[in-house]
Amino acid sequence: GIEPNPLYETLLPAVEIVRRERVDFLLAVGGGSVLDGTKFIAAAARYDGEPWDMLAGKGKVSAALPLGCVLTLPATGSEMNTFAVISRQSTGEKLPFGSPHLYPKFSVLDPETTFTLPIRQVRNGIVDPFAHVLEQYLTYPADAPLQDRLAEAILLTLIEEGPKALANPRDYAARANLMWCATLALNGLIATGVPQDWTTHMIGHELTALHGLDHAQTLAIVFPATMRICRADKRAKLLQYGERVWGLREGDAGARIDAAIERTRGLPLAFTGQGEPEQIFGDPSQERTRAFFESVGMPTRLSAYAIPQKSIPQVAARFAARGWTGIGERGKVGPRQVEEILTACL
Repeated sequence: GIEPNPLYETLLPAVEIVRRERVDFLLAVGGGSVLDGTKFIAAAARYDGEPWDMLAGKGKVSAALPLGCVLTLPATGSEMNTFAVISRQSTGEKLPFGSPHLYPKFSVLDPETTFTLPIRQVRNGIVDPFAHVLEQYLTYPADAPLQDRLAEAILLTLIEEGPKALANPRDYAARANLMWCATLALNGLIATGVPQDWTTHMIGHELTALHGLDHAQTLAIVFPATMRICRADKRAKLLQYGERVWGLREGDAGARIDAAIERTRGLPLAFTGQGEPEQIFGDPSQERTRAFFESVGMPTRLSAYAIPQKSIPQVAARFAARGWTGIGERGKVGPRQVEEILTACL
């Protein structure tokens, strides 16, 4: 009974069953939500105290039941990492937690299990790993050429294989490549030794908690706006991303950034982190990112989901209440910048 964006309230009865029956191994059969929920059960069953404290930063995972996975919906990469994200219906929260104790003992990845997925979930499985890679790659140069090339390879493969999987749900090769991309996007390989952002994910979690959107839907909405508003700090990697992933090589740096003026004139100001925001006229790599998300059928605006503008200060207030005032790869993003990003998502 684990639902998309697994609920704390659903998982607690399972924890009680595990404790009562003295279960000694857990098997997750499903996608990221089932696996994340199973990770929570595994940790909570061995936790002495209020299990939500593990997510709220008041407690630490010191032990967990062993678990395995049979993956049927590739997207989150939870089958090969130590993290999970859990929602709490009673408080409208969605928070992550993690521990080395939660690393699966094994994961079975069979592409044929994905042949009958709803098209919506195939879209999620393209956009989610794409955004995972960008959170680790689209920051600033860190003398990590191999990590950069690996990240770019995953992005290019998603761009090439995603449309094939949508066009032919039983294309084994395309499904296999998507499945492997989703795993490698968040198993820690491309994150080694590089700065990471995760602003988009933190904002997206709040949109899911408030409005019930799929995780990947929130990422498609927020990421182009994060790229735009934080453009100054991401400039060098945006140019690299534009060149290596989208083939934007003509002209000098300014010309490449100005190449999409006619498509983005009049958009909100960009946050630089110093002084007043600068007026921008778009970045071709950003527009190509948005166009790619749209091309696989994933809307990239809040209006597509009828999310009202009044939700924007709500999300910013949640960041302020949790003390999230210096997130992002440079620690410059706080509630004010969150409002700017979400305003650019309208």
